[in-house]
Amino acid sequence: MMVVFEVFLATGSDPARLLTEETKRETKAQVMTMDEARKVGFQGIPDTPGHEVRLIAVAKRDAPWIHRALEGNEVVASFRVHEVD
Repeated sequence: MMVVFEVFLATGSDPARLLTEETKRETKAQVMTMDEARKVGFQGIPDTPGHEVRLIAVAKRDAPWIHRALEGNEVVASFRVHEVD
């Protein structure tokens, strides 16, 4: 089971600051633009014109770690969580 976080970035923020290198390394999280996600097979998440969005795919066991990292991050305006089989 995988969890995908649909992250809406705050206006003018730097997407490189979304997750630390340590978090990405320890969780093996994949951070993708919508176009990158579609190229690797993610479908069904609609475009959101006017918003910069990143998808973060991670194993279910690591989802709480990513959730905490997003909640306290100033570059995140909001996010949604999707479970994927």
